[in-house]
Amino acid sequence: MTLTLPNILTIIRLIAAPMVAVMFLYFTRPYADWFALLLFVSAAITDWFDGYLARAWKQETKLGAMLDPIADKAMVVVALMVIVAFSSWSPWLVLPATVILFREVFVSGLREFLGDTAGTLKVTILAKWKTTFQMVAIAVLFSQGVFEHYLGMSAYGMDQAMVNAIFAGEEPDLLGLRWKLAAMEWAGVGGLVLLWLAAGLTLVTGVDYFRKALPHLKESNE
Repeated sequence: MTLTLPNILTIIRLIAAPMVAVMFLYFTRPYADWFALLLFVSAAITDWFDGYLARAWKQETKLGAMLDPIADKAMVVVALMVIVAFSSWSPWLVLPATVILFREVFVSGLREFLGDTAGTLKVTILAKWKTTFQMVAIAVLFSQGVFEHYLGMSAYGMDQAMVNAIFAGEEPDLLGLRWKLAAMEWAGVGGLVLLWLAAGLTLVTGVDYFRKALPHLKESNE
């Protein structure tokens, strides 16, 4: 096992994956949302850096090739689990999340079944775009939670009539309720759009991997 800097970054990202969920166990919101968002974005940045450094320094190893997709999948799966758990279980969120989770499990199962021939399922450019869309979508959805709870904190103690008057422009918006609501809504819609795009790419790449694996599956049944 070779512990190069790229491999160390990958291992840190792998360890960070469950910490996204732990944030919501030990911190109240919106602090948990903030910590999870910063942790997830930092991990996503290291995903680019470890691959870049491994190629630039010619330090590509079997350990890194094995751990990198595992770390990516762990980050995405844990983050989606947290987002869905703290959401209203809207089908607009649950459906793309389900597609993504199913595909990740399915492709992982294919790789395990193929064993030594799993090299036929090499990561494609489209698969890398899929991962990028997933991570950006999840980061945006985490930011929605931040805006939502700051909005609630700002409106705390106000009655509904006062809140309605502020949104209608009849009362001064001293605490920024209007921009916090707009940011929450834009983050929510933008995050869902990105998540659906990610789910579409996830489905396409999953079908592509299955198509590539199909000849080997047929051979194993003869």
